[in-house]
Amino acid sequence: MTEKEENFMEEELAEETQEVDNAKSPEKKTQKRWYIVHTYSGYENKVKSNLEKRIEYMNMADKIFRVEVPQKTVTQIKGGRKQEKEEKIFPGYVLVEMIMDEDSWYVVRHTAGVTKFVGSAKKPIPAKESEIKKIIHRSTAQTQKIEMDVKVGEKVRIISGPFAEFIGDITEVYPDKAKLRAMVSIFGRETPVELEYKQIQKL
Repeated sequence: MTEKEENFMEEELAEETQEVDNAKSPEKKTQKRWYIVHTYSGYENKVKSNLEKRIEYMNMADKIFRVEVPQKTVTQIKGGRKQEKEEKIFPGYVLVEMIMDEDSWYVVRHTAGVTKFVGSAKKPIPAKESEIKKIIHRSTAQTQKIEMDVKVGEKVRIISGPFAEFIGDITEVYPDKAKLRAMVSIFGRETPVELEYKQIQKL
């Protein structure tokens, strides 16, 4: 092991030791707070599953209460078909509601996929309650983000409604309303028509 690698290992050990010391702080032992944990990219749900299992078999339910991966529903419309998927609001992060002490810190910090607590280099810092409420609200809100594989300038075929079978050129797209506007030639005249995503099909 090189001197540089040894120094790095010592710094990592010192940092973890300091984090444990901070976790022992008396005033934190009975206070339930939300903490933000950084994870490897793409491992958010795996970390949630791993941590929930560790909480169970290590009997930590009285200190670690909730594990959340904030997500929102995204509706995609491709070829006139609607599909829904879950999209992470904060990729790479997991929320943990817990009483911070030496034991709970150890269980979370050493869960597979967890890289660190968010905070200063040597101290996990609880998130503000107001921020957590906003994040949780965004996750449970009924509004959906709409994504569609069409853009201004593309041609589409209208498949339903009074203009069925007409071809139109997209001039505007309104994802928040799941609608678009297209120019359609009707009796030789270009006419703007507002359509719902489900009424059109890409050519």
